[in-house]
Amino acid sequence: MKLVIPMAGLGTRMRPHTWTRPKPLLPVAGKPMLDHVLDRFRDLPIDEYVFIIGWLGDQIETFMKQQYDIPTTFITQDEMLGQAHAIWLARERLEGPLFLMFVDTLFNDVDFSDLDQPGVDGMIFTKETEDPRRFGVVETDASGRATKLIEKPTSVENKTVLIGLYYFRDGAWLARACEELMERRIQTRGEYYLADTVTLMIEQGANFRTRPVGVWQDAGKPETTFEAQRYLLEQGHDNSYMVPRPGVVVIPPVFVHPQAMIEQSVIGPNVSIGKDAVIRDSILRDTIVDEGAELEAVMLRRSIVGRWAKLKGQFHQTNIGDSSTSDVICYKE
Repeated sequence: MKLVIPMAGLGTRMRPHTWTRPKPLLPVAGKPMLDHVLDRFRDLPIDEYVFIIGWLGDQIETFMKQQYDIPTTFITQDEMLGQAHAIWLARERLEGPLFLMFVDTLFNDVDFSDLDQPGVDGMIFTKETEDPRRFGVVETDASGRATKLIEKPTSVENKTVLIGLYYFRDGAWLARACEELMERRIQTRGEYYLADTVTLMIEQGANFRTRPVGVWQDAGKPETTFEAQRYLLEQGHDNSYMVPRPGVVVIPPVFVHPQAMIEQSVIGPNVSIGKDAVIRDSILRDTIVDEGAELEAVMLRRSIVGRWAKLKGQFHQTNIGDSSTSDVICYKE
């Protein structure tokens, strides 16, 4: 079995951080997002990991070679023509059963048993959500068989969202469908989407079933990344019990790298601080501070501070009389 992860996108929603680093390597709850994704497959019999890389993809290769000893293949997507195009580029590695997953997806509480049911060609993993318009949805018939996938629907009636995780029993069929999709120029918003590819396979007779996941966290943009971090910190990545030091108040959950330095500060909740970061006289909440960053006299909420960045604020003095009103900016968004 193989795990295929397309990750060639530019990560525009996570800029400015993705100007210098690919989105899969951005930190969440103390380690790169890619680490959290791969954790979900550690107990499965994956024979080969196929990464479809693009912008700054050499950093992905370096990271994997330094951190993992697993069979890995890297495919480069130079033209951003869409998900199906990316998968088609890896066609020579797609024989046999495979999982396909997008790297900004975190999931938990999922059943991976009985995937190879007789007569079933694949599994589409889903989650119910109130507003599906930023994602994709799947339509099913009365028997539960998938009939159509719709990328970024315009209505909210169908709440069964595609979380970005799929199982295909026959990877070669997936590759052929991607090729036919491009030959027929079937596009959505000018790109070749996986949703259209799966719909094409269904039209060719493929039997796809859906399977819900208990937990799904989307980490594709800053505002959802903070929610994903909170979930991860609450699910085992909190090390607040190791942080106590004079003059520092810690409000769990947080992750603080052992080699970070914190002085006279309030940290948490939902904060991660990377290696060699320095925090002085500051208050941080719902914030990610990356490796080597230096913060002094700042109050941050829902903020991401990149590697080796330096941010220095200043405290204010005031005398305010009875019944007075003043607006004070406490957090930087």
